[in-house]
Amino acid sequence: MTPELLGFLVLSTIKMLVVFGGLLGSVVLVTWMERRQAAFHQDRLGPNRVGPLGLFQPLADGLKNFVKEEVVPYRADKAMFLMAPALMFAPAVLLFAVIPFASPMPVSFDFGWISYDGNLPMVVADIPVGILMILAFSSITVYGIVLAGWASDSKYSFLGGLRSSAQMVSYEVALGLSVVAVLILSGNVTLPEIVAAQQQKLWYVFPLIVGFVLFLVSALAEMNRLPFDLPEAESELVYGYHTEYSGMKFAMFPMGEYIALVTMAALMATLFLGGWDIPFTTWDETEPSILKTLVTLVFFVAKTFFFIFTYIWIRWSLPRFRFDQLMGLGWKVLLPVALGYLMVLAIGIWVLETLGIEQNLLYGGLLFLLNLPFVYLLFWVLDNNRLVTGQHQRKRIEN
Repeated sequence: MTPELLGFLVLSTIKMLVVFGGLLGSVVLVTWMERRQAAFHQDRLGPNRVGPLGLFQPLADGLKNFVKEEVVPYRADKAMFLMAPALMFAPAVLLFAVIPFASPMPVSFDFGWISYDGNLPMVVADIPVGILMILAFSSITVYGIVLAGWASDSKYSFLGGLRSSAQMVSYEVALGLSVVAVLILSGNVTLPEIVAAQQQKLWYVFPLIVGFVLFLVSALAEMNRLPFDLPEAESELVYGYHTEYSGMKFAMFPMGEYIALVTMAALMATLFLGGWDIPFTTWDETEPSILKTLVTLVFFVAKTFFFIFTYIWIRWSLPRFRFDQLMGLGWKVLLPVALGYLMVLAIGIWVLETLGIEQNLLYGGLLFLLNLPFVYLLFWVLDNNRLVTGQHQRKRIEN
């Protein structure tokens, strides 16, 4: 093994440990954020006893889960029962491996037996098919939920698993189609290249506003968060697919959910807000430096936490959908809108490229105008109860 290869492997290992350690640590912070924000919405204090401002409350909850008794139902399929939490937890962690979180950092050292000289990409796995890996691994989560419900030998858990299989498969289609819009505009499936394209031209949240909304809604359903938490739905399913779980096996389910929340927020920041790009400046396009890496990391974290805050706000603001509304929204609204939008977007981009218009403010403005009919469909037609039945029933047609 050459010194250069050994240096690359050592740096990659350090990068992996730091990123995954930070990702697991973010679960503690996001848990605290959600509980404090829920208290704000409900006009109460939230966690405030353990540590300053209740910051140590998630650590106390984790310790409690470690010491709780582990229970396995008598008639459960023990192998599947133990495997399900891992299938829920592991894919959420692996998804973050392909997301670039800062600009490349220059590294140079030579100790004889180990050396490295060059710009170190701030991404754990810089692979050329990052988007495809995300779509593949995100679909594995449904197996963990379905297996948890089936292996528990509980009717409530089984119903939660069935709901999850229908819900997550349905919204994966719309999620994938919303990502295709980004691929059409960028012409690349590698996340660092998608960030570079937005850095040099324009952020995709404006020319792809409909794709952004589709991704936002579909990600809520993929993460099983309100208003799409039908697989859990404690009001009618006790606690859904993980009713029979306890101790750390139970804790792995909410941990997987919160890691998926952080990952989806980071992915939205990467696909639609330029990733680690610093707005209104070209400083991040200059030669790499350690200072630039740190500053771009701060901007990436800020964008990610903006989306995390948005998802938490949605959870504590909207009521739960009925299951028929959930499926109707996925198949009758999001899927047709996504297919029609991709067709119109592809034609629009082809026309703009034929006219020789470069990807600048004019280009983005014309694509934004192209989005307006779909924005009208989503935010006015849908909101006025024309496509998905709301709280009140439709008026009966009198003969």
